[in-house]
Amino acid sequence: MAKSVAHGDAFRLGRMGLLALLLGLPGSVSSQRAGAEWTIVERPTAVVAAEQRGLAAALASLKPQRRGTIDAYVVVAALNSDPVFGREARETGRVLSRRFGSEGRTIVLAEGAAAPGSPDSLALALRKIGALADPQEDVVVLYTTSHGSPETGLEYLDPQRGFGSIRPDHLAAMLDASKLANRLIILSACYSGTFLPRLTSARSVVISAAAADRPSFGCSPGNDWTYFGDAFINRALRKPQPLQAAFEEARQLVGQWEARAGLPNSMPQIRIGKDASRWLAPLEKRMPAQATSPVGRSPAAD
Repeated sequence: MAKSVAHGDAFRLGRMGLLALLLGLPGSVSSQRAGAEWTIVERPTAVVAAEQRGLAAALASLKPQRRGTIDAYVVVAALNSDPVFGREARETGRVLSRRFGSEGRTIVLAEGAAAPGSPDSLALALRKIGALADPQEDVVVLYTTSHGSPETGLEYLDPQRGFGSIRPDHLAAMLDASKLANRLIILSACYSGTFLPRLTSARSVVISAAAADRPSFGCSPGNDWTYFGDAFINRALRKPQPLQAAFEEARQLVGQWEARAGLPNSMPQIRIGKDASRWLAPLEKRMPAQATSPVGRSPAAD
């Protein structure tokens, strides 16, 4: 059985609303559903409760910010239950946590991690970070991996839990709820360039795996990575090089793989705000000096 849920009383009284209260998060979670709609699959209460306990424990374990230090809070979400997205999310959490010194300030939402990825768990994670971080000093680093659509944005699909989409306005509302203006947002999905106009700001860096009118590739369920995830996270960001240089390396590598496979160029995108260097430069000074080796099988090897 499934029920359709949009913004309003159904969510205000729902299980995620109760979880927000238990976590001590201020305000109404329901406001973050504006512009979004998805369907929740009815499941046994004990199963749902166990997942919520896992999410609550993971959020409660996040460390508070350190005054005078720019802390990066990392949130990685697999919004589709196809195994490739879960594999990518779990390893991305490790790579980003190491690069930005975010041990204890990282949460991964995917199968086999803190909790499954969903619009609700993502919204709660961002709100919890907002309660811990200094909104003027700290940074939220968000990575999502899923299928995408030029009409509906990021596609959420988990047959056991729910399905729907996250549109640009809705993701912007989730991020605004964190109260952090310093943002590194990385979206790995087809047509994810549709989010750039809405999410770009003076203090943000926004990266998409594809232009607004282009698909991206490598998302077969048996893969360990998508093309973009492998090139950017698994290869370029493991090296001690600036973020923009890492993006350019990944962009070229993705283009080479696509050309070799006879696929159209996905044209990954980046937008760096004029004031983003205020937080990005200090973070990059702290990046590990030694590179690590890629893990998993590259989708380009197929």
